[in-house]
Amino acid sequence: MMDPEVCLLLDCAHWSGLREHQVQVELSDRFNRQTDPLLEQHINQVWTERLSKEPWLFNGAKFRLHSFCLDSPENLGCFQSDCGEQQAGDAAQHSGDFINGCTLQTEDGGGDSQKISQPKHRPGSVLTLRLGLTCYKDYLGTNWSGEVAELRRRGQEFGDPLALLAQPLGVGAVLCTCDGQVVFIRRSQKVAEAGGLLDIPGGHPEPKAVCERLGKAAGEEQISLVMMQQRPDAVVSELFSSICAEIRDEINIPLSSLGAPVLMGIALNNTSAGRPSSEFYISCSLSSDEVRTLYWKGGAEASESTDVVFLSTTEVMQLNRSSPLWSEMCPSAKGAMLLYQVVKPG
Repeated sequence: MMDPEVCLLLDCAHWSGLREHQVQVELSDRFNRQTDPLLEQHINQVWTERLSKEPWLFNGAKFRLHSFCLDSPENLGCFQSDCGEQQAGDAAQHSGDFINGCTLQTEDGGGDSQKISQPKHRPGSVLTLRLGLTCYKDYLGTNWSGEVAELRRRGQEFGDPLALLAQPLGVGAVLCTCDGQVVFIRRSQKVAEAGGLLDIPGGHPEPKAVCERLGKAAGEEQISLVMMQQRPDAVVSELFSSICAEIRDEINIPLSSLGAPVLMGIALNNTSAGRPSSEFYISCSLSSDEVRTLYWKGGAEASESTDVVFLSTTEVMQLNRSSPLWSEMCPSAKGAMLLYQVVKPG
């Protein structure tokens, strides 16, 4: 199913989704966004203009997805996080071939991108995410700016069209109740993106939360990868736990009612220059009626949505571009639905 708003960078259908112990991260400043004085001037200008209109905006640190390395019994392949012109439907497989236009990177320097060595694999791990640091300010000035096409062209000078983009890694969840209903929320008209559209619970893993968990509390602008490099497992833990926290805060479901997150894959939002999001499947021990009751009591982030909507898992499996609800979904929800249909978790 082709949709210009989204594409799948990676699906984990071969494993029916990945559990936390099957994922590891590699942290390095090499995976940060490239830049130059002209771009920094543009980012500062965009940020100043946005703050003048929305003074409540907050510049938080985020993890930047540079690329990933996927291991399987058949192959080991490393890939740049760019779908190019490919769309969903050419979902990533576990072979070592190109994935949705992503450049194959091997230890002998194959491919068009800079040489990146293979990561050291933790026993049982299947997927390695290569992460740098970025921030919300950089996202607004790159992925969300009107200069994306030019930034992608200039990125080719670094061998990567995404080299100058922030590419913050998000999280989202296909949340399924015990009576077989998938939970959606109607986004408030007051949110920055996709106001009024149907979405899934989601947000971002927070570098600050990792640092605090490691006893290294710091302001957002003082956070560095050095503070986390000795404990990459804490970053993986934040990746998996942050989506549960988002469900708690957005829908008001207690953490004790949620199953362990299962990573279905990574989808790219083409309306924001291919911004990546890790999409999870999470089971819930509550019924849809119980979830509806909790939602209307209001959670910590209740102001971000105006309604809760349920679709049966059968209806979700049948969703396509001709479905009436498809046009009401924001790109993040579409990407998660496509992954759910491919991976079939649960």
